[in-house]
Amino acid sequence: MREIYLDNSATTRVFPEAAKLVEQAMLSDYGNPSSKHRKGLEAERLFRRAREQVAKTLRVKPREIVFTSGGTESDNAALIGAALAKRRQGKHIISSNVEHAAVYQTLSFLEEEGFEISLLPVDEKGHISLEELRNAIRRDTVLVSIMYVNNEIGALEPIGEIGRIIKEENPETLFHTDAIQAYGKYEIRPKKERIDLLSASGHKLHGPKGTGFLYIDEHVRIHPLILGGGQQEGMRSGTHNVPGIAGLGLASELCYRDLPVRVQHLREMKDRLIDGLLALPGVRVYSEKGEGSAPQIVSASFEGVRAEVLLHALEERGISVSSGSACSSNHPGISGTLRAISVPEKLLDSTLRFSFGFYNEPEDVDAVLAALSELLPILRRFSRR
Repeated sequence: MREIYLDNSATTRVFPEAAKLVEQAMLSDYGNPSSKHRKGLEAERLFRRAREQVAKTLRVKPREIVFTSGGTESDNAALIGAALAKRRQGKHIISSNVEHAAVYQTLSFLEEEGFEISLLPVDEKGHISLEELRNAIRRDTVLVSIMYVNNEIGALEPIGEIGRIIKEENPETLFHTDAIQAYGKYEIRPKKERIDLLSASGHKLHGPKGTGFLYIDEHVRIHPLILGGGQQEGMRSGTHNVPGIAGLGLASELCYRDLPVRVQHLREMKDRLIDGLLALPGVRVYSEKGEGSAPQIVSASFEGVRAEVLLHALEERGISVSSGSACSSNHPGISGTLRAISVPEKLLDSTLRFSFGFYNEPEDVDAVLAALSELLPILRRFSRR
């Protein structure tokens, strides 16, 4: 049985070249990059090279990249770090009601610490209202955090417009975006889009797990959360995870090599899947075709079938998908995003997420649609008993 992996928004298979570099850093270039001997200098070169690779993809300066343990830490560091640094200027923060748990739980923590949090609603496609955003910004608004791409339905926010509005209304307000599902799929230009802080994760783009980075504009000062030896210009102390950082740097470079071709490949598979799903009875799709939505994510409900039952039925056929965001736990519960876009109550527990990676092929889509065509009538009959 051929394995068909369509859960790439949860994690991805590592590029072989990146895995090989990780092994090299572990077995050969294993020195501490803070050490002054040859082994340390070898490790330092790997670290600096990775910084340059990531910075080049964003057209920013290498010193504006801070490596972290992943997207969750990057989000936490951005939000808490910015809030602490600017708390004398104000305590108002704006976000949306469809953010990843790494953002909304951090905002809940900040609210307990005395910050005022305003959450913008989204429409049925998962987009915030730019006018509501403009009206929400105040003199004491210190931070706005809006995700680039929604991790569950693939909604693409107009980040450039959001950045422009923020700076027009209050130039002192910082703009953070969780770009964990966008980096490696889009040409992101923080300077042009007025982004002050940007979070990304390595294992979403065929890099190693336990890696990520936070872009911090050189003119922005945030409070570091990890203190100690002063590594990474004092923004994240602790000995560098050189193997992971090196793998992340190379994975970033590989993703952005021939990116338009790679993304077109993803988009063709996504649109093919959406067309096939819409041809099946009792199926509702929440992800849009075309360039208005992320190229790798499809969310769909299957009336009369519980998501977990369908997930395991597909798994028995070698097909891996997700019944929700797999970033929080093995049992994520009902999606807040689905509620926010007004999915009917009866369909909340009947929704699967299909997400493509660079190793998927069109025949994977055909196999999934064939399996669903056979399974759905059987499972619906069974559920009515």
